[in-house]
Amino acid sequence: MTSTTHITQALLVELLTEELPPKALQALGAAFAQGIRNTLDKQHLLEPDCTIDLFATPRRLALRLGAVRMQAPRQTYTEKLMPAKIGLDSKGELTAALAKKLAGKGLSQLTAADLIHESDGKQDYLYAKGVADGALLADGLQEALDYAIANLPIPKVMHYQLADGITSVKFVRPAHGLIALWGDTVIPVSILGLPAGRETRGHRFMANRPITIKTPHTYEQQLDIEGRVIASFTVRKDSIATQLHAHAKRLGATLGDDPAVAALLDEVTALVEHPTVYVGEFDEQFLAVPQECLILTMRLNQKYFPLFDPDTGKLTHRFLIVSNMQVADPSHIILGNQRVVRPRLADAQFFFNTDRKAPLASRVAALAGIVYHNKLGSQLERVERVRQIARYLAERLGVQTQNADRAALLAKADLGTNMVAEFPELQGIMGAYYAAADGEAQDVVHALSEQYRIRLDAAVNDATLTAALLFIAERAETLIGIWGIGLVPTGERDPYGLRRAALGLISAFEQLQAGGYLPIEPTLRLTLSDLLAFTTGTFGAHPIAADTAASVQHFVYERYRHQLAGDYERNVIDAVLSLEPPLQQVVARIQACADFAQYPEAASLAAANKRIANLLKKADDHIGQINHEQLKEPAERALAQTVIKLKPQAEAQLAQGDFAASLATMAQARGAVDTFFADIMVMADDPAVRANRLALLADLHNVMNQVADISRLAQ
Repeated sequence: MTSTTHITQALLVELLTEELPPKALQALGAAFAQGIRNTLDKQHLLEPDCTIDLFATPRRLALRLGAVRMQAPRQTYTEKLMPAKIGLDSKGELTAALAKKLAGKGLSQLTAADLIHESDGKQDYLYAKGVADGALLADGLQEALDYAIANLPIPKVMHYQLADGITSVKFVRPAHGLIALWGDTVIPVSILGLPAGRETRGHRFMANRPITIKTPHTYEQQLDIEGRVIASFTVRKDSIATQLHAHAKRLGATLGDDPAVAALLDEVTALVEHPTVYVGEFDEQFLAVPQECLILTMRLNQKYFPLFDPDTGKLTHRFLIVSNMQVADPSHIILGNQRVVRPRLADAQFFFNTDRKAPLASRVAALAGIVYHNKLGSQLERVERVRQIARYLAERLGVQTQNADRAALLAKADLGTNMVAEFPELQGIMGAYYAAADGEAQDVVHALSEQYRIRLDAAVNDATLTAALLFIAERAETLIGIWGIGLVPTGERDPYGLRRAALGLISAFEQLQAGGYLPIEPTLRLTLSDLLAFTTGTFGAHPIAADTAASVQHFVYERYRHQLAGDYERNVIDAVLSLEPPLQQVVARIQACADFAQYPEAASLAAANKRIANLLKKADDHIGQINHEQLKEPAERALAQTVIKLKPQAEAQLAQGDFAASLATMAQARGAVDTFFADIMVMADDPAVRANRLALLADLHNVMNQVADISRLAQ
């Protein structure tokens, strides 16, 4: 007779529900499947090579495991019970407390003689050791279902009553059926008041009838043929994508390259069980409205895929509908969707035309009535701060302040428009359209449209300079203001996007440098520390914590550290960022430092530098100036002469932004440094000699660490 531990078959589990939240469907499906799979695996009910197939539709979560045992193999166990003095009485028999514990662990058959005594170093403990029968699939699957349901990432729980009219349960949506099929056998489990069976239901409209699943391997085929349901999320998504691209190609159009297309594809896949794509269109008069408005309302409200001209990228008057119905004559579906979208587009047209009746600049005063933050004042107060910062930036870069100031003045004016009130996602975009209609300068218009970007990814030029200045000013104001009132990012929480703002600042400095507005040297027109200090002073009546600028600066460099980690060695990054050099110099310094680390002299100089740093930390006395007349030993005189010779050359190269040359110059000091430490006792008994040698090392340390803290290269 074959042991049940050697019998394996496929297992199918399906939970049939009301329509699940589309944006959460993929996460729910993955969590449901993995929760069951992992729990069964821990109970040794799965073969090592067991495959898993995930299924998720708007009305069901399911999985199929390829090789599942009816019973797990026998398992050895070790159970730590309790101290022997508590578990055994004076006669060596089980106490009531131990007997109860054994019963709770399913080990009530054990006697005192079966238990093992072991010391944990303090007292004797009783252990139960042995070999037990493996878990049964029915028990293991019940535990797995309970775990999976309890740990689903449910966005919002519903309470509903079961058919008995008394019992209530909690789940994301009401559940109506449960399949637990091992081969052709139903496993007797239950969840949410539903006993397991083998019956599911087909498409709500095209095949709303019971379907009896024969085996786990017939699940997809039966649902497809009998139920008009494509069970696999991936297969359904691929089908939709294929249909979308085929229709777009036939119409000589494209879906565009906006990342929102991929997100919408995921969402509509979670809305349909049998997708069919149809073509709709709207009146071409609506194309006079900014296309972002039309695109947003079609994607956000109607889940349509707008189509674009492949040559110009402009929106066309056609769109694609992903329907949950496949019918011979889809005209009523198409016309119905066209009727639905028309008032949406008409609303957008009305908002746009109404907003244009008032110049954008006339809306600035109304920002006084919109709170930015109760500790930082209104949006108008914020605008005035950003204006000051934008003008400061322009002055430091030696360019006209007028357009930077104008862009900052108008940046938030569209918050009071009808269009932005309806579609907050269009902030900045609509401001740019209205500014263009008002005849504002082109670089001002561009600045308004670009202000909400995450980062700058192209070298700044004359046409984009105003946008860059507004971009920097807004992020500096946000970082100082929000940080200054104590709303510091913690863990994963960063509700005001300070990490994003810091990375944006970094990118802006990089692109200003790439465009020639922030040359690495000889003149530092703008530094992060200067910018943050100035920004702090713009808050006036709104007190900011005294250490805010310094804290924000450290925060920005820490974000830079994370950003650079994938491209450079950690010790090289640390060597440069420990000095917090001007942002526009960071990459050049790191590249120079990475090259220097390959020099044969690098390891020795780094080790010496680390030793010097430790000696200087231990020095009790103030480090004074070098008295060259007191340098008596040849090694210390040689080192002093080396510093005198190399220091001006290294400093000149640093001033020219030639960091690699500056480091190469200091590499020439290796011989003198090695000889010094071989021959000289720095911490001499004579205080004057000791102080003079420390002063010499301090001078060497300063010039060696101008580009980076070389000691951090020591391994």
